[in-house]
Parts: sequence; structure tokens; C-alpha cells
Amino acid sequence: MNYCDLAPSYIRAIAPYQPGKPISELERELGITGIVKLASNENPLGASPASVAAMQEAIKTIALYPDGNGFELKDALVKRYGVTHANITLGNGSNDLLEFAARAFLTVGDKVVYSDHAFAVYALATQAVGATGISVPAAKGFGHDLPAMLEAARDNKAKIVFIANPNNPTGTFLSADDLLAFMRGLSPETLVMLDEAYNEYLPEDKRYDSVPWMKEFPNLIISRTFSKAYGLAGLRVGYALAHEQVTDMMNRVRQPFNVNSVAQAAAVAALRDVSFVKKTFELNRRGMQQITDGLTKLGLEYIPSFGNFVAFRIGNATAMYRRLLELGVIVRPIANYGMPDWLRVSIGLESENAKFLGALEKAINQQVNGENK
Repeated sequence: MNYCDLAPSYIRAIAPYQPGKPISELERELGITGIVKLASNENPLGASPASVAAMQEAIKTIALYPDGNGFELKDALVKRYGVTHANITLGNGSNDLLEFAARAFLTVGDKVVYSDHAFAVYALATQAVGATGISVPAAKGFGHDLPAMLEAARDNKAKIVFIANPNNPTGTFLSADDLLAFMRGLSPETLVMLDEAYNEYLPEDKRYDSVPWMKEFPNLIISRTFSKAYGLAGLRVGYALAHEQVTDMMNRVRQPFNVNSVAQAAAVAALRDVSFVKKTFELNRRGMQQITDGLTKLGLEYIPSFGNFVAFRIGNATAMYRRLLELGVIVRPIANYGMPDWLRVSIGLESENAKFLGALEKAINQQVNGENK
């Protein structure tokens, strides 16, 4: 028999999420070294020294189960944001939190709204519970079309709306005023998951504080992660802030001990290390300028980004991705986001960015020469 047939049809229809190619995999495939990975929006500085020290200390008690309630990490978040423990859900990365929202509040036939070219997990989390996803065409410039999303949510009586700000993989940004107007036009019966995974990369003139909005909008869920600016991607730890009743439901579907003790300790230290996040922000700002200047010099179109990555358009993107791999540079193809002519590159160290730009120029020349033969 075919055991796949035992799964519900909506599970069988899922196309699994494809992560960025690991360095070790490319080394095995091509037998090359000195590879630069700029595919997964990781922090090129790694984790802060404070987090590393906290991890080393936490390893001493690794034989014990972690604090299933995450008291110390929640306490640090309470001090940072002025919320209560009852407003916090901890996740094994922010992906975990997106799935909690879907599992806690959706069932077969419920409607969910998100934007074209938005994070792939929104559709996957929706489909995994048998709900129906409604992908709204993006606005000009590949950003969220909030008026159209509002209309779609109203017309379909959506249970959840997913919004990424900044958005991955396009890097586009929504202002606080636009977000507030959207929230005020939405039914309070529709939950809004505001995914702020790249919040720490926003320039100072674009920053806003969404946490106080929870008082006006009890249907707002804010998700954030330690995987990006805090440099803890390998530990998988994130958190959601929401009304206590929403948090209660999300915690009912959360697995026991879903955030390990090393991750919790590292996250607490990371929150306190403000100087490391500032250093990360400055490095990203300079690197973004380096990359975009290089793309402009090569005559390539790119989407202005407010994250730690940039998407750029290039002819024959699949072949160019492969050429870059052969030159020891891993970027991210984003055809599965409805952008077949685009690649996404993460911002790395200055030397890594330079290697990418040099490899890209070489790959373009190879393509041109190949086409002219």
C-alpha cells in the first residue's frame, strides 16, 4: 500500500520548505573550499561574546530538562517591553510561533490572508491544518498591498492575517501609520500575526514600537526572533507577544521544553548585549551599501531592502545560481516565491560581500560569453 494515502490530502499537497544550501553540502558536491554562504540571512558576526559565555555556562546543566516555562527569558522580555509573562510565548525559532497560531486558531476551511512574495511558512502553516490560504497580489515594488489585504480579510472573514515587516524575501517595509490604519479597519475577530524577524535592521528614521499597540488591538500577535541580528540561528529561539487569552491558546499547542536550556541562556544574554546588536546594525548598513553599489555597477535591478539581505533581478537566474555555487558563493534562488528571475543575497562581512560581487561579475561574463558562442 501507499502509506502517503493515510495522510490528509492537504498534508500530501504540501511542498516542504527548502532552506538555504549548507556549506558542507556544497563542499561534498563540488569538492571546493573557501565557500561563502550568503543564502540564509544569518549574522556574519556570529553570536555575541556574552551569549557564547552564557551557552558555555548552560552546558554544565545540559543533563537536566530546561525550564519549560522559560522564566528567566520571559523575565528579560518583561523588563525590555513592559509586558507580563502571560503575554509571552516562547518558540523554537519564530517559525514555531507561526505554527502555534495556525494550530491554535485554525481548522479545516478557515481562511488566512497573506501577501504574494511573503515568507513561505505562512502558506505552509496554513496548509498543514487544512485551512485555506489567500495570497493577495503584491503592491508595486513587491511590497504588501495592505488595502487589498484588508479587503480580502473582510470579504473572506479571515481568521488570521500574516504580515512580515520587513518582508522576506523582498526586504520591503510598511510604515507604522500604514499598519495602524490596517489594524483599525480590520475586524477584531481576525488575528494579525505581525512578523518582525528583521526589526533590528530598520534604520532609525523607520523604527516604530508595535508593542504598545497590543493595548488597542487585542487581536495583534507580534513575533520576533533571536536568529537574525542576535546571531543565534543555530539555537532556534524566538518569542511572540500577544493578549493573554491568545497566548494561553498558543501555549496549549506548544510542545513541552520546546526551547532548550542553552538557547534560553544565550537569548537572555543576547537581549542584554545592546552594543552587539548596534555593531550588527552598523555592519549591515555598510554591507548593504557595498552590495547595492556593486549591483548598480553591474547594471542589475534590485529591491531596496530594510532587512539584512537584498533581492536582485538577473537573466537566467537558475543558471546564474549554479554558476555562483561553482565559484564558491551560495545565494538563494526565490523562484518558489513567485520571483523566478530573482536571486536573494544576504549581507555578509566586507570580504564576503566582495567575493560575492566578484563571483557575480565573473558569472555574468561567463553567461555573456556562452551566449555569444
